[in-house]
Amino acid sequence: MASCLALDQEVTVKFTPHEYQQRAATFGVQNACAGFFLDPGLGKTAIVLMIFDTLKKMRIAKKMLVITPLRPMYLTWPAEVKKWDEFKHLKIQCLHGPCKASALYDDADVHVINPEGLKWLFSVVDDPSEHWDILCVDESTKFKHSDTERFRLLRPHLDKFRRRYILTGSPAPNGLLDLFGQVYILDLGANLGRYVSHYRAQYFTQGYDGFSWEPRYGAETEIYRKLSPLVLRMSQEDYLKLPECVGAAWTETPLIREVELPPDVKKIYDKMESFLITELENDTVVAANAAAASGKCRQIANGGLYGSKRRKDMNDERGMYDLHEEKTNAVEEIIEELQGVPALVAYEFEHDRDRLLKRFGKNTPWIGGGVSAGRFREIEASWNSGSLPILLAQPQSVSHGLNLQATRAAVIWHSITWDLETYEQLIKRVWRQGQEHRTFVHHIVAKGTIDETVMKMLQKKDKVQRSLLTALKERYT
Repeated sequence: MASCLALDQEVTVKFTPHEYQQRAATFGVQNACAGFFLDPGLGKTAIVLMIFDTLKKMRIAKKMLVITPLRPMYLTWPAEVKKWDEFKHLKIQCLHGPCKASALYDDADVHVINPEGLKWLFSVVDDPSEHWDILCVDESTKFKHSDTERFRLLRPHLDKFRRRYILTGSPAPNGLLDLFGQVYILDLGANLGRYVSHYRAQYFTQGYDGFSWEPRYGAETEIYRKLSPLVLRMSQEDYLKLPECVGAAWTETPLIREVELPPDVKKIYDKMESFLITELENDTVVAANAAAASGKCRQIANGGLYGSKRRKDMNDERGMYDLHEEKTNAVEEIIEELQGVPALVAYEFEHDRDRLLKRFGKNTPWIGGGVSAGRFREIEASWNSGSLPILLAQPQSVSHGLNLQATRAAVIWHSITWDLETYEQLIKRVWRQGQEHRTFVHHIVAKGTIDETVMKMLQKKDKVQRSLLTALKERYT
């Protein structure tokens, strides 16, 4: 994906911002530190480019550093600069690959780097203020945990940037604790405290399980009050004329297709869930802790399981066991019921993908780990042309930087994710500006398994996040 060549700045489209984009840009210009909690499809990249270009013309800023996941780094940010006539004069360089060192010292207006590149960056850059005036953290939930290496690398350099912006559509995917690291990027601890331990102690109580944290009485209101001057919330439902999204977890009636595990598989599942250990064909598969066990339970519910050693009769170094095809059958049933409507099928584990490819054909396109940026764009173009009846997608690989709204489609969750942000982002790859048809979201749930818990948790997390976003939005309505 890396390139040493400057990006072509060919003019293609005249940029005429929507009223809400202009309003958001004004908010960013007026506030040196601002968070933009914007749904996918609202054009957050263009909004930041508007802010940056305005500040350059006002001689308030000269250069900007953008931290964003790998695919948006290569595919979204350069494409936005290239696409719009108003931004054609901006030079953008990606700090990744073999030419990143020369790109760093190139006289670019915008440098874009992925979070994994920060270790290299701060090993060669002592003082970011000598290079950039503005820091923009795109998909800021990548920094929600303050104990991660990426946060620790960034934290000591934050005050070197005169302006700091964060962008996300799902600021609190797993609860209000997720806000700490993101907000710290903006205010260096002024509102929620300098340490996450203090934030937890002030606003949360520990659950009986010893792991979860619940907001204290009145804490949510106080958190919302403190954040409201810092962030701007905009939802696509308020600013875009979108067709209905039917069956998602946040709706009153999620579309759920239940399947029954075969009796022999259910015994294996129950052992894993109850005792965190099961035996398969003389191979003992041990779950070291509850978290690992939950992952193995989800594998079994989906139809497969990675063993602890390679089986002699398998040409598979992963030691993968095929257990059942109940979910694969359900996917096929739903696709038949769609009567030609393209299906975006979400899978989690490689063995899930392999079973789906076996059923629908080895040439069925898929997007997941290891797919190049070029192939990524080829698949995106084919999907948007309406020529792909089925696309398999690993949600973590496509939740950012992918636009699939140009054709009517349904989303089928073969494997349900715990992560609300990933869940929402995948659906909004299809259900976003440009989509003219209703989007149906189907969930395949194995009865009596962890799938049922995951669905409930998705709905619960959604309520927490939506209360935050609603409170923030009320400030501007």
